[in-house]
Amino acid sequence: MLAEVERTLRVSCRVSPGSKLLVAVSGGGDSIALLALLRELAENYPLTLEAAHFDHQMRTTSAVDAEFVRNICRQLNVPLRVGSENVPALASQRGRGLEEAARHARRAFLEKSATDLGCDAVALGHHQEDQAETFLHRLIRGSGLSGLAAMRFRSGLYVRPLLNLPSVRLRGYLQARGLSCVEDESNADRRFTRNRIRHELVPLLQTFNPQIVPQLNALISRIACEEDFWQQETLRAFTASGTASKGEVCFERSTLLSLHPALRMRVLRHGLILVRGQVHGVVAVHLEAIDAQLQSPVPQSDLAFGGVWSCRRYDRFFLRREPFLTADSYAVEIDGPGIFALPRGRELKVSLISRSGGEGRQAVEFDAGKVSFPLRVRTFRKGDRFQPSGMAGHKKVKDFFVDEKIPREERQRIPLVEWEGQILWIAGWRRCAGLAPGQDGGTVLRLEVSPSDPSPGNGG
Repeated sequence: MLAEVERTLRVSCRVSPGSKLLVAVSGGGDSIALLALLRELAENYPLTLEAAHFDHQMRTTSAVDAEFVRNICRQLNVPLRVGSENVPALASQRGRGLEEAARHARRAFLEKSATDLGCDAVALGHHQEDQAETFLHRLIRGSGLSGLAAMRFRSGLYVRPLLNLPSVRLRGYLQARGLSCVEDESNADRRFTRNRIRHELVPLLQTFNPQIVPQLNALISRIACEEDFWQQETLRAFTASGTASKGEVCFERSTLLSLHPALRMRVLRHGLILVRGQVHGVVAVHLEAIDAQLQSPVPQSDLAFGGVWSCRRYDRFFLRREPFLTADSYAVEIDGPGIFALPRGRELKVSLISRSGGEGRQAVEFDAGKVSFPLRVRTFRKGDRFQPSGMAGHKKVKDFFVDEKIPREERQRIPLVEWEGQILWIAGWRRCAGLAPGQDGGTVLRLEVSPSDPSPGNGG
């Protein structure tokens, strides 16, 4: 067994000789076997070992467990660090389940201890049965294939040198070494889903196939291998279809839709993980809802779930931590020439000139003999209508926005220049018909607006 663990440590866990490991020791048989096996390897591999024990304060006997671990560490001559936190109180304060709260508190303690002690990795005692239970737990919860790859031999800071070993061999090793362990009675509490899987579902599956645990582990290994390939393809496709910034991922919808559905779902999942900052909680039902939103004929839509807000705005698709904020309404009176500040850092320059300077996207001109002060610059209001240049009739401003595929948030930020109740200009987009400077000269009223950021995101 020692040779198997050494090979796993070197090849699968990628732990180099000379490394310093923090060994997580609960006091259960798996963690004691891990500590003892690594201690046997330590001298010749070589390794420097530190141990860590976390008291969740979920049982009255938890202090006894901590003392047991202290004695084992003294016996094996491994330094020990002990941490403690009232997990039930923590779960209540943060509105989390006990299992989730315990996991977060334990991980936080292990990672801080590893940093403080200068450890290269944290070794966990998961074995074959743990791997099968994790697979079944995620399958029941609705995880996609990425989640069904279950636990890896190495995941960032964490390594699992016993993952390909059955628990029966670990118990045999402890017996041969004369080492004891403590059993956490909460492991028998069937209120926890994982315990029901361990004590009810796995034994039931074994009545169909006694080798279900090793066969599930073999399946998981194949899924993990394929996931490594898919991860490379996903990153390549994500780079081609999306951009990531703090708290937001923006995709080109057409590029996403051109991907094979299997790859598209993985790209969306990668975007969700970037926005949420963690993979935990990203499940298949969320991805399916986002993909349906992406493919929907509805050009603008919003969907919120699990701390993420997904937003379709015509040909752009966003994943964000927070929704875009709608700009506030405003109105600015223009009594004469000058430069007038508008919200979001924009400016409107109003001039009276003797000769036309030409119109463009950001500038329009009117006959000053037909259009007089005061003017008014304001935000869009429901029911607004205007006569676009080149059209004989009037049109709802909302319909104009829809035709131009202007996102909802951007609409409220576009300045409308109004004179005597008539909209002269949807600034930066379209002027009204008529009122242009005459060919025979005369004073020209020129309006120029500074460009805006086209992203819906600058409304917040």
